[in-house]
Amino acid sequence: MRWAKRASITIAAIFVLAILLDRLFPLPLPDANGGSTVVLAHDGTPLRAFPDLDGAWRYPVTPDEVSPLYLQALLTYEDRWFYRHPGVNPIALARAFAQLVRHGHIVSGGSTLTMQVARIIDPQPRSAGGKLRQILRALQLEAHLSKRQILTLYLNHAPFGGTIEGVQAASWAYLGKPVSRLSHAEAALLAVLPQSPTRLRPDRNPHGARVARDKVLARMAALHVWSATSVRDARIESVASRELESPLHAALLAERLHEAQPQARRIETTIDANLQRALEARVTEYLGHLPARTSAALLVVDNATLEARAYVGSGAFGDEARLGHVDMVRAWRSPGSTLKPFLYGLALDDGLIDSESLLVDAPQSFGNYRPGNFDMAFAGPVAAADALRQSLNVPAVDLLDRVGPARFMARLANAGLPIQLPRGVEPNLSIILGGGGARLEDLVGAYTALNRGGVGGRVRFTSADASFDRRVLSDGAAWIVRTMLEANPRPGYRLDTFDPGSRPHVAWKTGTSYGYRDAWAVGTTQRFTVGVWIGRPDGTPLPGQYGAVTALPLMFDAIDGLPRTALAATPEPPPRSVTQTDICWPLGFAFDPTHPELCQAKHTAWVLNGVIPPTLPERDASIWSAGLVQVRVDARTGHRLSPGCDATISATVGVARWPALAYPWLSPDLRRASSVPPLQSGCADDGLDATQPIRIDGVADGAAIARAPNSDTPASLRLRALGADRQPILWLVNGKLEGETRAAQPFEHAFAGTGEQTITALAASGAYAQLRIRVLR
Repeated sequence: MRWAKRASITIAAIFVLAILLDRLFPLPLPDANGGSTVVLAHDGTPLRAFPDLDGAWRYPVTPDEVSPLYLQALLTYEDRWFYRHPGVNPIALARAFAQLVRHGHIVSGGSTLTMQVARIIDPQPRSAGGKLRQILRALQLEAHLSKRQILTLYLNHAPFGGTIEGVQAASWAYLGKPVSRLSHAEAALLAVLPQSPTRLRPDRNPHGARVARDKVLARMAALHVWSATSVRDARIESVASRELESPLHAALLAERLHEAQPQARRIETTIDANLQRALEARVTEYLGHLPARTSAALLVVDNATLEARAYVGSGAFGDEARLGHVDMVRAWRSPGSTLKPFLYGLALDDGLIDSESLLVDAPQSFGNYRPGNFDMAFAGPVAAADALRQSLNVPAVDLLDRVGPARFMARLANAGLPIQLPRGVEPNLSIILGGGGARLEDLVGAYTALNRGGVGGRVRFTSADASFDRRVLSDGAAWIVRTMLEANPRPGYRLDTFDPGSRPHVAWKTGTSYGYRDAWAVGTTQRFTVGVWIGRPDGTPLPGQYGAVTALPLMFDAIDGLPRTALAATPEPPPRSVTQTDICWPLGFAFDPTHPELCQAKHTAWVLNGVIPPTLPERDASIWSAGLVQVRVDARTGHRLSPGCDATISATVGVARWPALAYPWLSPDLRRASSVPPLQSGCADDGLDATQPIRIDGVADGAAIARAPNSDTPASLRLRALGADRQPILWLVNGKLEGETRAAQPFEHAFAGTGEQTITALAASGAYAQLRIRVLR
């Protein structure tokens, strides 16, 4: 019994010693919160990897995410008894020692997979002592971890050459595919690489890698793990010699998410990898045709989920000249005119306008603020839909003045589109023309509302991001605004251009900030919303580059490359709150067949909730207000009767008046139709003719002028507006604002072109004078 007692004491001592050694020398397991981070596309494709402190690239993976072919090759070639031994295979060790003695060099290592993990986490010199410590670490691993945990350590930390660690990183680096989709040949290659990762690197020694791979294939066939046919086919595959490049797609989004989740080792995004690569290449190629130092940003969002499908944060990541490290998707920039659709939608919800309401695009002052159009020309009377599509500034400022800039900003902020103003600046009318700051991601999130029943939201970049849906407009207002914008033809197209019908309907809007610093284009289809920004991150101007010519083509390129369905080109029917009716200018009311004289121009409009708003009242013009003027006339002569002036037979007639500022753009027929009848002789003045007329002095109507013979100096005129007293006079040439004078101050203008020229002098009161001349040369 003595031997049994001694054996028990020995076993107990060994057990105590093992516990003591385990406590003194704990397993140096990799820190679960440390190491490299990989940011993945929606399908698991790596977008960008952030190395650990040692510079190693590692993509976390579990055994369930690895191809079964790889696990078969690994365990068959490296450790067939992995699931049966306690970390050390005595038979394999004895065989390896016998081969060493017989041949004088190492023939087989005898290491189990657990021992290889022990060497990975606690490197030891290749000596007898080092092998002993490796064996002890392997036993320690088996005591603390399950076989699955040990296998997972190997899958994520095995060396594959250079800074590549783990089978997933190696699969992407050498094969360009996830480890879940390996062929027999690829599985065999990755199984053998950790034996000699530097010598067998496929990018440096494809022949050596192939020889080692075929050795694994031979073992798989000999042990009948894989069929002879599969192995024969696998041998045919070549080992590609490809340059190792760490993935770098959606680089700024990856950086953004890594900064937000520094402890995450694996971040899964909503990005479509193929779409991302295609759009990055398109942006790079597109910028090659633009001035130096130009950058760009592009964002594609799925309307159904608000998930980003492509995120191009800069024109060229890492390009110092383009400031490629600056993420322009989330940079605050002047949005130009891109906010106008939301203003028109809010005006629809407020009952201020319908789609064809009469607005006036003419020089106007709003307090100390006098907006002009991009080309400094004015269109006169214009429908709301046309004013939005043409991005006319004066009608937009007029609407914002009636809606209220503070209320407008509050509505946008509540919908997830905050507007940033300079410090100390209160909400003002300039915000509708880009007088604030906005971010591309917020704009795109808000524009999705046009195809989501008026509900926009915050763009989601990972599936874990919380949904943030907010109502921007009513469903009816969103539908009308979208329809208004969809009627805008693509650049180079007309409304009647033949289209096979396969292209999706796009509601789009462009914007350009002051000084050509920012060019925008945002478009939305039934399925996707795309936003584009182009400019220089440092804010320096890009003269001649603006939304319609710079950003819009890239936006349509992106939209045309998106997946589409058979229903993409099918118009969506209007919601119940939207109806179509005929309205009449200048009053804005519905067409009344009993009073056709009040309908000087008929328009078919989309109206919301059955509300047909009248034409907006004029703000400052002191002569006439748009609206119906009822006058009493002599039935015999048709002349106007003032109060107290009677006729044998009289009648009351209505006259539909246009806004005073619209008159310079009206045809002679419309002017006559909207004029009150002349006053009856002998009747007292009723004030309807109290307008102080003005007259243009300096040239006769219909005159012809020319530059002096043998001179390159253009023909010019020096004009005055007579009868204006001290009113400011705005001078327009062919509808374009060219100057402003007061009292008898002259207006001088040189005519660069030839042909007929229309000159208009417009007083602040609404009075105007107009004449036409011809420039011969």
